[in-house]
Amino acid sequence: MLVFLFALLLCHKPYTKAEKPLCQKMGDPKYALLFKDGDVTIGGLFSIHSIEILPSFDFIEKPQLLSCSSVNLRDFRMAQIMIFAIEEINRSKSLLPNVSIGYKIYDSCGSRLSSMSATMALMNGQEFAGGDRCHGQSPIHAIIGETESSATVILSRTTGPFKIPVISHSATCECLSNRIDYPSFFRTIASDYHQSRALAYIVKYFGWSWVGAVNSDNDYGNNGMAIFLKTAQEVGICVEYSVKFYRTEPEKLQKVVDTMKRSTTKVVVAFLSRVEMVNLLEQLSIQNITGLQVIGVEAWTTAKSLITPNSFRVLGGSLGFAVRKINNEGFSDYVIKAFWDTAFPCSQTGGNSPEDNLNCSRYKDLLVLKNYNEDVPEQRYASNVYKAVYAVAHSLHTLLKCKEQEGCEKSLTIQPQQVVETLKKVNFSVKFGDHVRFDSTGATVAQYEVVNWQQDSDGSIQFKPVGYYDASLHPDQRFVVNTKNIIWAGGQLEKPRSVCSESCPPGTRKAAQKGRPVCCYNCIPCAEGEISNERDSNNCKQCPGEYWSNAEKNKCVLKTVEFLSFTEVMGIVLVFFSLFGVGLTALMAILFYSKKDTPIVKANNSELSFLLLFSLTLCFLCSLTFIGRPTEWSCMLRRTAFGITFVLCISCVLGKTIVVLMAFKATLPGRNVMKWFGPSQQQLSVLAFTLIQVLICVLWLTLSPPFPYKNVKYYKEKIILECSLGSTLGFSAVLGYIGLLAVLCFILAFLARKLPDNFNEAKFITFSMIIFCAVWITFIPAYVSSPGKLTVAVEIFAILASSFGLLLCIFAPKCYIILFKPEENTKQHLMGKISHMS
Repeated sequence: MLVFLFALLLCHKPYTKAEKPLCQKMGDPKYALLFKDGDVTIGGLFSIHSIEILPSFDFIEKPQLLSCSSVNLRDFRMAQIMIFAIEEINRSKSLLPNVSIGYKIYDSCGSRLSSMSATMALMNGQEFAGGDRCHGQSPIHAIIGETESSATVILSRTTGPFKIPVISHSATCECLSNRIDYPSFFRTIASDYHQSRALAYIVKYFGWSWVGAVNSDNDYGNNGMAIFLKTAQEVGICVEYSVKFYRTEPEKLQKVVDTMKRSTTKVVVAFLSRVEMVNLLEQLSIQNITGLQVIGVEAWTTAKSLITPNSFRVLGGSLGFAVRKINNEGFSDYVIKAFWDTAFPCSQTGGNSPEDNLNCSRYKDLLVLKNYNEDVPEQRYASNVYKAVYAVAHSLHTLLKCKEQEGCEKSLTIQPQQVVETLKKVNFSVKFGDHVRFDSTGATVAQYEVVNWQQDSDGSIQFKPVGYYDASLHPDQRFVVNTKNIIWAGGQLEKPRSVCSESCPPGTRKAAQKGRPVCCYNCIPCAEGEISNERDSNNCKQCPGEYWSNAEKNKCVLKTVEFLSFTEVMGIVLVFFSLFGVGLTALMAILFYSKKDTPIVKANNSELSFLLLFSLTLCFLCSLTFIGRPTEWSCMLRRTAFGITFVLCISCVLGKTIVVLMAFKATLPGRNVMKWFGPSQQQLSVLAFTLIQVLICVLWLTLSPPFPYKNVKYYKEKIILECSLGSTLGFSAVLGYIGLLAVLCFILAFLARKLPDNFNEAKFITFSMIIFCAVWITFIPAYVSSPGKLTVAVEIFAILASSFGLLLCIFAPKCYIILFKPEENTKQHLMGKISHMS
C-alpha cells in the first residue's frame, strides 16, 4: 500500500508546477458496484464480499483488477438500506426538495488493499474530458462506511487531508474518537469506550471476579480490550489471561485455544470482530471446549453467520451487547422489489458510461438473494446506515439553504469541509423515533440491548433481549438486566460461578496469595478482638475498648465484666471463712467473758484482750467489703476499714507486749514502772496509734480517694472491675504504718519471749507476729502477679490468714487451758515458776 501511494506521488510530481495541471488516468479504473447519478453524490464502502482474490504479481503482464467472492449478506443489506434511504429522501418534499442525491457504492471485500483502492476511486472519480484540469475537488460530498474499525481507520486517514466527511455505521474503535487524527470522522454508533466499560459492569453485576479475555489483534479489539481491562481493574475484576489473534494468524489462534482450555475461569470476555469469532468458534468446536460463559460485543453477538449445527454447544447461553433492533418500515418490501428493479445495475439499459455496460456475470452471486428477506429483521446496523444518510442530507439541506416551498439553491458550490462543519451541528429525529446528534467526538449516544443466545423448542437459535444499557440515563439507571429470562452456558438455569477464590465469610479477611492477582486470596480468621461483618473484607476492624469479638468474629459484643462476686465458688468460700472467723472470735469472746474472773483472763490486762477480740472481729468482717461489684463507696470503705481495723488490732497486741515487758520490769527491786503504764495508759496508747491511721486515711480520702476502675488492659477479652488506689502514696502510708507497728510489736515480743513465767504470752505474740509478717510479705508479690479477681482474692486471703494467725496464736492456748486444763488456771500456777526461781 505504501509503495502504491509513493508511486502515485512520484507520478503526480511533474504536474505540480503547473497551476492547473492536466488530469489523466493511471491504470484501469475501479468501478462502483452500485451507482446512481444525482445533483450531489454520497459514496459508500461496504464489504459486500468477504473473500478477496489476488491477481498474479509476476510482473510479466499488466496486473488485473482485484476480484471478490463469497457474499457477505449483512453488508449487502447495508448497501441496500443506504440506497433505500437515498430514494426516500429524493421523494421527500421537505428535505432537499428539488435536489437529487446520487450514490457510488464500492465493495471493499473485507480487505485493506481493496478498501484502499475503493477509497482512491471514490475520491478521484473515473470520467475526465480531454484536456481537463485538476481542480482539487472530490466528486463526492460524504462517504458512508466502513463496517470494521481497522478499515475505517485507513479510510479516515486517507480522506482526512481532503476534509471529506466519513460516517461509519459500525466502526466502534475508541481510537477514532481522536479529533486531531480524525477531524472529519463521524459515526451513528457509540464508541467502544461505553461498550468496553459496560462489559466490565455486566461481569461485576453477575459476581464474576475471575475471567478470561480474548480480542482481535487489530484497532477494534486492542483498543476495546484496553478499556475493558482498565475498567475491570477499577471495579475489582481479575483477568486470568488476556490473549489476542488476527484472522490470518492460525498459530496464534491455536495458542489462544490452548490457553482457554487450560484456564480455570468459567467466563470469557470475547472482544472479537465477526471474522475472528468465526475462526475461534471453529477451533472450540473441533476441540470440544464447551461450558464457557462467553460475554460478547456487538460485532458478533447477533451475527447469523455464527449459527451452525455445532455452534450452540459452544456459544449457547452467551451474553453480549447488540445494537438496538429497529424495524424500518418499508425496507423489507424494498429489498425484494424496488431494489432489483431500480438500483441493481443489471436492470439498467442504455447509457454511455462504462458503468452502464457492466458485465452482469459479476453479480450472479448477488442474484441468488433476490427473493430472500428472512434476515431483514436481524439487520441491527441498518438503522445506523439509515441515520448516516439522513445526517448527510440534513447537512446538505442547511448548506443549500433549502426551504420547503422555494426549494434549494442548487447553484451553490459545496465543499466537503462545509459538510463536516455542518454535521457537527445536525440535530434531528428519524421516522422510527431515534434522535440523531453527534457529540464532541463525532459519535452518537451509547444504547445497547443485552442479548442471550437461546434455543427454541424447534431447535432454532434466537438472540433474546434480556436487558439494556443506555448511556444517556443516570448512572444508576443505565444498566438493567432481567436475570430470570437468561439461559446460561450449557443450557443451565443457574448462573455459573467464576472466582479464583471463594468468597470470604464474615469473621475473616482476605490475604493475597503471593504472585497472583488480587482476586486470588486466602481467607484468614480475624484476630481476637477484631471483626469483619461483611463478606470479602480486606481488613478486620478493631472492637472499641469495652467490646470484644464474639466466637464467630463477626460482631462486637460487650466484654465479660469480671469481679469477685458473692455467688461464685471462690466468693462463697471466702465468705464462709470470714464468717467462720467472726464466729470463732465471738465464741472465744464469750468464753473469756464467762471466765473473766480467772487468772489467765485477768493476766495481762483483760480489757485489751476484749478490745483485741473486737478488732479481730472487724478484721474478719472487713474482708467482706472486698467481695461484690466495686462501687465508689465500697472502694473507699474496703481500704480504710482494712487499714483502721488492722492498726487497732496491732495496737492491742503492741499494748499487750508492752504490758509483759513492764510487768517483768516491775518485779525488779526499786522499779515501779507499772504505774506509768496502767490500764488507762494502755487504752490511750491503742487509741493514739489508731487515730494516727485514721488521720492518714482521712487525708487519703480527701486528696485522692480510691475509686472503681474498669481495667481493659490486663485481659483483652474481658473487663476487670477493680478499685483503683487513687493515691499510691496514701495506700503505701496505710500499709507502711501497719507494717511499722507489726515490726515494733514483733521486736518487743521477741525480747520478752524468755521472761520467766509459766504462761509467757510474749512467746505467742511473737509467733503471731511472725505469721502476720510472713503473710503480708508473701502477699506483696502474690498481689502484684495475680490476674483479675484473683488479686482481690489474694488480698482477702492475706486479711483472713493474718487475722486467724493472731486469733489462734494469742487466744487458742488460753482457751485450751480454760477448757481442758482448768487446774492450771490458778494464780499459784501462773506464779509458780517465779517463786521457784526466787
